Amino acid sequence: MRIAVTGGSGFIGAHVVDRLSDAGHEVISLDLRIHKADPRADHRVLDVLDLSAVTSTFADCEMVFHLAGMSNVDHAFADPIRTVRLNVEGTANVCEAARVAGVRRVLFASTVWVYGAAGGDPDDPHPLTEDVEFALIRAGHVYTSTKIAAELLLHSYQQTYGVDFTILRYGIPYGPGMRDELVLARFLRKALDGEPLTIAGDGQQFRNYVFVRDLADAHVLAIDDAARNATIALEGDERVSVLAMAQAVRDHIPGVRIDHVPARPGDFRGRPVSNAAAEALLGWRPTTRFADGVRQYVEWYMANRQPTRDQVVSLPPRQADGVGVPASSE
Repeated sequence: MRIAVTGGSGFIGAHVVDRLSDAGHEVISLDLRIHKADPRADHRVLDVLDLSAVTSTFADCEMVFHLAGMSNVDHAFADPIRTVRLNVEGTANVCEAARVAGVRRVLFASTVWVYGAAGGDPDDPHPLTEDVEFALIRAGHVYTSTKIAAELLLHSYQQTYGVDFTILRYGIPYGPGMRDELVLARFLRKALDGEPLTIAGDGQQFRNYVFVRDLADAHVLAIDDAARNATIALEGDERVSVLAMAQAVRDHIPGVRIDHVPARPGDFRGRPVSNAAAEALLGWRPTTRFADGVRQYVEWYMANRQPTRDQVVSLPPRQADGVGVPASSE
């Protein structure tokens, strides 16, 4: 199958291109910049804000994975107008180009951040599901609003023009290739620099992190007709606290100090999101335990980055893959 991937050179996009190529698909990887490209894919420079270029590129494509957009929430906060253009106008261009080019389906990278707009008790221990209703009064961060708006556009294009979609709400991804500003990456960099890892409060704020290669596997499965016009949360299985993440880094960089500072007012503790629909529709569950995913990330980091201050850090021998129950922003 001929498949286009916008944002194909990004952290998640590069893994998706790799997995789609593994599955035998003809992949066109589209991004503003091309780097460390999988040679099996056709890599092209493309700006999703250029509608005519997007439309011509989608010619003869059966499926489009739309991963391009503003993914750094700090950048979104600093530049809300560009964030709206990339995440909303960019998605509109992809939908319109898909309509004109006759693409069978658009598969869109959304996020579990949208559940921040869900109503109900934030302390409710029951996992949120894909059919939860959003409240405008809880829109929150501009990044969240742009993702909700993009999801609405996909529904509108399906209802108005018959362009089918699949919405994939990503859990918080981690693993090889992740951005340096993400928590795990910051902790590792500080550890290598001999700096303490700073945690606000007791460190029990949690997220269900999902390993990026597990996340990419779900994209191959999402091509199936079972995912047509469905919204699916790709959430991790394993609840990971900030403290546990710091301790996981210390396991690889012994002697690192973990410092606690006063809790920040209103710091979000975390809210569980169900991934049962992903298992029911796609047969997908994350299979990489967090400890093993951290090991793979540390090994990748050490192989691809120069340690600061001329430090040389020895990694412990590779352990056997985790046994038992499988476990897992954008």
